[in-house]
Amino acid sequence: MLSVELHTHSELSHDGRDPIELLVEQAAAVGVDALAVTDHDEIDASLAASELASEYGLIGVVGMEVTCAAGHVLAFGIEQAIPAGLSYDETLSRIHEQGGIAVVPHPFQKTRHGVAAHISEAQLASADAIEVYNSRLLTGRANRKAERFAVEHDLPQTAGSDAHISEMVGQAITEVNADEPSAEAILNAIAEGRTSVVGSRTPWHVSFRQAAGGAKRRVLRRLRSLR
Repeated sequence: MLSVELHTHSELSHDGRDPIELLVEQAAAVGVDALAVTDHDEIDASLAASELASEYGLIGVVGMEVTCAAGHVLAFGIEQAIPAGLSYDETLSRIHEQGGIAVVPHPFQKTRHGVAAHISEAQLASADAIEVYNSRLLTGRANRKAERFAVEHDLPQTAGSDAHISEMVGQAITEVNADEPSAEAILNAIAEGRTSVVGSRTPWHVSFRQAAGGAKRRVLRRLRSLR
């Protein structure tokens, strides 16, 4: 059984803070076996982190968080970035064309670009897996709704810290019964539903700090782009 952190953001994300080195170091420090950096509409940091991970005894999983027309979708096992702004169905198709898997994060959290409000149940059920535990959901209601949906539709379940600062890496993990310690085996096991989720809620003050820091970084980057 491998412990996998599937949802983190580096400084390459518009609301991320830390370089990949800190994310990888934290993952190693808390004892996870594999790490995916999933920046918003960016893949370069994830590719670099995947290479760096082996130096820390970790398995690197390449991924990104795609902003499709309906909301956010996590793409894993891809080699090239999936364009933002495509329809939900087209986004999943592009992920699958690269041999990857599509995992829907926080699907019922409207304020965080959850897709459920904008697609049908059948479309949501067409994903390869559903993130049923996101550690940044303060009340837990959306997590419970995601878990119920996954169970009702017999979908694989994942968890993720949704860490935008390195300290929160490992807050929520997916335990994966993979055939071997490799990214490909991990993704195959997730798609086949050989997973369980473990995690704890991000403290509210840390979630607030992550959100406030992200908003500040977005403003500063916008101002720099206008110079």
